[in-house]
Amino acid sequence: MKIKKFILDSEQESIVKAIEDAEKLTSGEIRVHLEPRCKVEDPYQRAIEVFNSLKMYETKERNGVLIYIAFESHKFAIIGDKGINEAVPSNFWEEAKTTLASHLANGNTAQGLSIVIEIIGNSLCKYFPCSKDDINEQTNEISYGE
Repeated sequence: MKIKKFILDSEQESIVKAIEDAEKLTSGEIRVHLEPRCKVEDPYQRAIEVFNSLKMYETKERNGVLIYIAFESHKFAIIGDKGINEAVPSNFWEEAKTTLASHLANGNTAQGLSIVIEIIGNSLCKYFPCSKDDINEQTNEISYGE
């Protein structure tokens, strides 16, 4: 399945808008990466590889978040950078992961991503509120793998 069949252009636009809206609440940087197949067994490990290749660690507060989906492999992961993981409780990602899993299982990818991005933004603002001088340190565009 190609990305265009997995997620439509108009849906991609709504996801980018959800990222923009969420980042108005937090200094955290949220990105979405889609690829057909997970190149390793563990999607969490692949998400770390993608996180590093996108240089998401290059934020002032080390507060980047990556939502990784390998749609043909039916795998996903949500990971945060060092600054987030040091600040939040161990179960911080559970609501987002459960919500995304449910929406992916029902074929509601774009809606699920938008909801999860909103959840992440609302959760991150408690630890990393947006300041008046906040700058966008990462692109809001969706990235794609092979």
